[in-house]
Amino acid sequence: MTDKPRTKAIVVVGAQWGDEGKGKVVDYLASSFDYTARYAGGHNAGHTVMFDNRRFVLQLIPSGILRPGKKAVIGAGTVVDPVALIAELENLKKSGVEVRGRLFLSNRAHLIFPYHREMDRAAESARGAAKIGTTSRGIGPAYEDKMARRGIRVCDLLEPERFSEKLERVIAEKNAISSAAYGHPLETAGLLEQYLELAAHLRGLVADTAVLLNDALDKGETVLFEGAQGTMLDIDHGTYPYVTSSNATSGGVATGLGVAPTRITGVVGVTKAYTTRVGSGPFPTEMPDLDAQEVRARGNEFGAVTGRPRRCGWLDLVVLRYAMMLSGIDSLVVTKLDVFDHQAEIQVCTGYRFKGKPLREMPPDVETLSQIEPDYKTLPGWQKPTPKIRDVKDLPEKARDYLSFISDQLQVEIGMISTGPERDATIVPRGTKLAAWL
Repeated sequence: MTDKPRTKAIVVVGAQWGDEGKGKVVDYLASSFDYTARYAGGHNAGHTVMFDNRRFVLQLIPSGILRPGKKAVIGAGTVVDPVALIAELENLKKSGVEVRGRLFLSNRAHLIFPYHREMDRAAESARGAAKIGTTSRGIGPAYEDKMARRGIRVCDLLEPERFSEKLERVIAEKNAISSAAYGHPLETAGLLEQYLELAAHLRGLVADTAVLLNDALDKGETVLFEGAQGTMLDIDHGTYPYVTSSNATSGGVATGLGVAPTRITGVVGVTKAYTTRVGSGPFPTEMPDLDAQEVRARGNEFGAVTGRPRRCGWLDLVVLRYAMMLSGIDSLVVTKLDVFDHQAEIQVCTGYRFKGKPLREMPPDVETLSQIEPDYKTLPGWQKPTPKIRDVKDLPEKARDYLSFISDQLQVEIGMISTGPERDATIVPRGTKLAAWL
């Protein structure tokens, strides 16, 4: 038995709390890959791509689909709302992006139903002051059903009789739960007919995507793996319970796409030049209100899907070290460097203290993390514009110093720098691993 060839198979992960700019990074890299494959999350993720003075917000479909001729996969690890997916397909078609024959949906992906959204909203409301900050799009309840082994999958949707039986059984169970917990049954009238109609629109996209991707790698084709959210929102390793419902780290590739970890040849981590998070939960480096408002305005820090204002903070190297350990990051992308173009001084968190003592590990509980005292290093700002710069040597000296400080502290290369939302507002330093992957 011979070893399978190791062709280029690169993972892109968010190294913070999501919203790091992965959409742009994946779009930029996708021109050098045959496939882009999404391994986790649902339509609560919003990946924004700008080119030709147009703005695309993709939620389920990998942003590599915007590259002509490239193929895209929605894997088994995702949860799929058929209504949202079809709306996304229609929006792409209106924009002149044809996906038929290029987009593949896993037959094993679990489906989101309206009752998932109802239960999501009801559960979030019931939490009161302890709200998680969910988007209420049914993501969590769909993953709950998956783990409880009562979920309904894409392959079921394509078999009307089987789908009808399973849906009837699940609705009966859900109605009992909703009536007991929230005092009312769910709205399910016409659901069977609606979803069978949706099935007709999706049938041509469905495939065994694990076989598809492994066959592609066997033939020497290249694959870019795309996650959703970020490391600190990972269900197992993030700031639980203020997390998403899936694995956002590189390990999600193996479980979410059916591609063995030994086939991954590199991992790209994406971080902003600062830090943001959406919703509730601990945030050690969160800025004071006035500073946060200024950064939010300059960085347009509002959710691509929800429009919610993002909380803003200084760059946290403890979080980035943790992300590097969990995902094996080989190359770091720094986005939104231009947001600091007018900053006189920049603070960077280099370590944590708890009750005056240094911490060597990321606390597992939010109670401890909420009481963290960050150790800061203050660096001078460059106070010069960076958006039109295309070579790292042309960046202001203090901007290069800032990037070098990050690289030296983390012992990782800076493989890409983004200085704006447009495709061409990107710098790829020569001689890096990331440059070799393009």
